[in-house]
Amino acid sequence: MAAYDCDVLVIGAGIVGLSTARALTRAAPGTRVVVLEKESGPARHQTGRNSGVIHSGIYYPPGSLKARFALQGSAEMIKFCAEHGIPHDVTGKLIVATDRGELPRLHGLVQRGRAHGLPVRELGPAQIAEYEPEVRGLAAIHVGTTGICDFAAVARQFARQAEDAGARVVYGAEVTAIGRRPGRVAVRTAAGPVYRARALVNCAGLHSDRIARLAGDAPGMRIIPFRGEYVTLAPDRAGLVRGLVYPVPDPAFPFLGVHLTRGVDGAVHIGPNAVPALAREGYDWRTVRPSELAGTLGYRGTWRLARRHWRHGAGELHRSLSHHAFTEAVRRLLPAVREEDLRPAPAGVRAQAVLPDGTLVDDFLFTASPGIVHVLNAPSPAATASLPIGREVARRVLGMLGVIRRGRG
Repeated sequence: MAAYDCDVLVIGAGIVGLSTARALTRAAPGTRVVVLEKESGPARHQTGRNSGVIHSGIYYPPGSLKARFALQGSAEMIKFCAEHGIPHDVTGKLIVATDRGELPRLHGLVQRGRAHGLPVRELGPAQIAEYEPEVRGLAAIHVGTTGICDFAAVARQFARQAEDAGARVVYGAEVTAIGRRPGRVAVRTAAGPVYRARALVNCAGLHSDRIARLAGDAPGMRIIPFRGEYVTLAPDRAGLVRGLVYPVPDPAFPFLGVHLTRGVDGAVHIGPNAVPALAREGYDWRTVRPSELAGTLGYRGTWRLARRHWRHGAGELHRSLSHHAFTEAVRRLLPAVREEDLRPAPAGVRAQAVLPDGTLVDDFLFTASPGIVHVLNAPSPAATASLPIGREVARRVLGMLGVIRRGRG
């Protein structure tokens, strides 16, 4: 064992990577774990830049990983936050149909929610007003198990628990090269140090496909970054929204649409839209990385995706560039909102896996090769589902190492 710095290297200190490190130390105490993170702290990208919603699992098809892990993870996340004093609230949410064409899809969500065992209540216009007096719709459903929390605080707690159990989290450690031999993985970082391990876990999020290629694996997909732009309601208008309000999603497009979220800080966040980012960490239109943009534009799946969803894409782009158009999208749910009520807020970028045929990967995607487990698609609801995802990834990598799980779940 002297040839190894650790048993398992985890790349990425977002909520999934840190949950995996925590799960490894709990499932097999004594396993030496090192987490490498290129940023100066945890949760700097998807984890720290989302709407903070603990999803119920209602959107996801029965039998999918998203459904299984979100249903389990939402209850676990609420319990975890309560145990560790992390700001959270079980608010429930409304999913609102504003057009008659959305009613069949809304009814389908009712059936799916009940198949999942979720508390789903169907509402008419008057009942919508009981929950949200300023929201207008033809019909809605109320899902009682949805909540909100501070996922960045959850990630920091995961890091503390992993470190208390003996793991190391190394910040400022950008991975630049990966070498492999039977039973051994070596990772070089930009600062110079090389870390050697028996196994590697790739939880690099926006860079997960790049890390897979560095390791010599063909991921079979590419991460296409989609920026989600948010606004907040002016403080004196925050009373327009009491809780969480969502439109009925389009099943052909795996984004949930512009929604209204009262966060744990009391502010009302509105968004996101979904526009192609010009860099993997392109949080505004000014951020362009030519090599990353060239990789996106040179990928055949990008153009097939564009042909398939150009109408959606054109609408999202219009709302990104036009404050008036974005406001009009919000007014479908919240007619009282005015353009001057909406203030810019930090954006996020979704790491969306796209197949060569242009298909958006709509479930969590884990793959493995000798000595490595790759987490290649873990957008929303991955934060909600991070506890069971971490256990699943830990189970896979410990199985590779032939380690008998003997700790806590």
